[in-house]
Amino acid sequence: MAPNTIGLIIILISTLVGYYFYSKNMLFGETKPNLVSWFIWMLAPFLGFFFAFKAGAGLSNLPVFIAGLGPLIVLLISVFKKNGYWKINSFDLICGLFSLIALAFYAFTKNLSISILFVIIADGLAGMPTIIKAWNFPKSETSILYASGTLNQVVGLLAIKNWIFPIYSLNIYFILINLAIILSIYRKKITPIFS
Repeated sequence: MAPNTIGLIIILISTLVGYYFYSKNMLFGETKPNLVSWFIWMLAPFLGFFFAFKAGAGLSNLPVFIAGLGPLIVLLISVFKKNGYWKINSFDLICGLFSLIALAFYAFTKNLSISILFVIIADGLAGMPTIIKAWNFPKSETSILYASGTLNQVVGLLAIKNWIFPIYSLNIYFILINLAIILSIYRKKITPIFS
């Protein structure tokens, strides 16, 4: 089996496992997604996928597309299950506003590197409410989803043939944001180890 095929299989299985557990926990009311984050997390990767594709990314860009497809599924489940929340406080509003401004700049920029940078800024700002929620209420999130996202992006990095910023940057960013959320979820279990 070709390395790219093996990578695609790993990404597919990892994604299915991650979203299975996240969706199951949503359906049972254990996981309550912050829909402000998930909306931007859907939009930013789709735009990033498009621009990385224009830069010449091949299969290494698949995890970026999946990073947008998964949040679309979460949003759809939340609409039908009504367990996500749009309780927008001022911090959520500020993060969402800056994310949308960054995405607007991103959409109109012709420079692919700057465009990708705006997508990273937008996605990172959109992730702040979820990181804070996971920090304060770790049981409201499902870590396996973020672990599978990390694995997907590592596999994507291994498939890169042309190491230019518009191609590799989103994979690295998604690894970092997923790890930040995982650390927020497990911080109470991790901090005693270092105390």
